[in-house]
Amino acid sequence: MPKFAANLSFLFKEYPFLERFAEAKYAGFDAVEVLFPYDEPASEITKRLSDLNLKMVLINVPPPNYTGGERGFAAVPGLEDRFKRDFKRALRYANFLGTEHLHIMAGKAKGLVALKTYIRNLKWAAQEAPNMSLTIEPICDEAMPGYFLDSYDQAELVLENVAELNLGLQFDTYHAQMITGDAMATWERYAHWVRHIQIASPPDRHEPCKGLFDFQTFFDRLDESGYRGWVSAEYNPKRRTEEGLDWFRKTVTQCAE
Repeated sequence: MPKFAANLSFLFKEYPFLERFAEAKYAGFDAVEVLFPYDEPASEITKRLSDLNLKMVLINVPPPNYTGGERGFAAVPGLEDRFKRDFKRALRYANFLGTEHLHIMAGKAKGLVALKTYIRNLKWAAQEAPNMSLTIEPICDEAMPGYFLDSYDQAELVLENVAELNLGLQFDTYHAQMITGDAMATWERYAHWVRHIQIASPPDRHEPCKGLFDFQTFFDRLDESGYRGWVSAEYNPKRRTEEGLDWFRKTVTQCAE
């Protein structure tokens, strides 16, 4: 059975941020992720993780001037120094939390110069943080117009050129379906690169229920493939978060039987 985590930037938003950790635990999750947790002192988050026996599995780079700003700088020519400063700050924060993965955001850019910048920055980051698992994620145009990393072929090209063992792929069923039209086939093609998974139903990014993508079959294939990483619920609940967790309860119950 997959190990499920709750993305607290999407789920339990009915509650103040620091209360979401307890709500996730009460709902049955053993781990959480937060896109940009930097508005809170790392010590406050660490205390909640410790008190509730929760694992922080992923946060994003860059911090903390993200609000209202760009979605990363890793592929943006001329902003290499900004990227490195942001990465070092995020790495310190992630290490304090005991975070498993750091997702490095590429930002808005295009062209060969951006690609070369991206590869150089990722290689630097992987060598700067040899004990941290780093991820990159293709993001669809519907969610983030102009984002540099918008295809899986491009992601594979980048991973092959960076060639660092601690850099892998972050696979999101929503983005995969929107980008390729066949998220299951995309998983099969690129699974060997994947370090972390996020789930949401396309095209509306709601609860992972049957529709364009068969999640139960996907979970079965994860087990068959030997995937041992986390599967994080990163979707926009249709109603209150708790009302939309049937998919989670049914999956856990079915696998426990």
